Amino acid sequence: MTHVLTDRNTAPRTLPGPDTDRVRLGVFVPSTAAQWSAGTDPREAVAFGVRAERTGFDSLWVTDSLLTPRLEALSTLAALAAVTERVTLGTGALLPALRTPVQAAQTIASVDLLSGGRLVLGVGAGFPGRFGQPVYAMAGTPWPRRFRRLDETVELWRRLWTGEGPVTYHGEVLRFDDVAPGTRAFRPGGPPVWLGGATPAALARTGRLYDGWMPYPPDPADYGTGLAAIRAAAAEAGRGAAPFSPALFVNVLLTDAADGGQAALEAYARANYGLPLAEMAAIQALAAGTPEAVVDKLGRYVAQGARHLVLRTAVPDIAAQLGQLDRLVALRPALDALAASATVPAPAVPDADADADGPAV
Repeated sequence: MTHVLTDRNTAPRTLPGPDTDRVRLGVFVPSTAAQWSAGTDPREAVAFGVRAERTGFDSLWVTDSLLTPRLEALSTLAALAAVTERVTLGTGALLPALRTPVQAAQTIASVDLLSGGRLVLGVGAGFPGRFGQPVYAMAGTPWPRRFRRLDETVELWRRLWTGEGPVTYHGEVLRFDDVAPGTRAFRPGGPPVWLGGATPAALARTGRLYDGWMPYPPDPADYGTGLAAIRAAAAEAGRGAAPFSPALFVNVLLTDAADGGQAALEAYARANYGLPLAEMAAIQALAAGTPEAVVDKLGRYVAQGARHLVLRTAVPDIAAQLGQLDRLVALRPALDALAASATVPAPAVPDADADADGPAV
């Protein structure tokens, strides 16, 4: 289902969620230097996005960090907004702590305007250890209370995106007085904001405060358990009928190699994460092998309620990633069939009576 937003005064705050019997497919554009070869022109990352849209993908995604060289996330999405027409543009996941909150609100609203309301923000608070604390230090942001800081930043953004003001905000971590009216986002209230965490506390916060969820659990059963917890938290907070997008971040490799491409996956894990494959696979979702094997693995997440699959192609360079696009889109009919037959509910608007923090470096 394609949604064209033409009037920012009447457009919904969030893009409608996916049909329960249809799977949306997204792909990360190669915006990190680790995904480029020696002769790569970084603008090829934008051309990759254009090609992915024409191939049939529903969304394009970028990563965010200061740890390794890359194109800055929101700048890349602004470039993609100018050359694409249909696809959702997303961050997976943006680290708000790397930016001052008021300035970031303006940049995000600008990208939302330039894209005609196609922006989705996956956000996170960073990982303990070498993937998180050093980044906060580089940005000059305190590490303690990072989850509270994230939630308050998103709350402040939503107020600034209305274009009304001046805005005074007094939280537990953030404090602003008489901020001038901000840039009004394309949609009332701004773009949807998804959280990526999967701890019990993160699941509760997702249900109470956020518009979607994009985790990366290696075990599909954990996805279903987490989604049920989010629905329960949303219902308890009176948000059971709010639009919600159940997404999944997953590393993917289509290959006919008898061992599922172990050598290629090992090289990918070390180049992109600085980890051996075994450690990466213990942390992040991975689907690799023949088309049948990949559909089988992704289908297990679909059965647990995932409806927007955000794929990071586990290959070394842009040329190899381009070679995966057509084959990945060709998986859609099989995934849609699995979604249509799934017994676990995955509504874009969760059952109001249900009882029951960025992935990519």
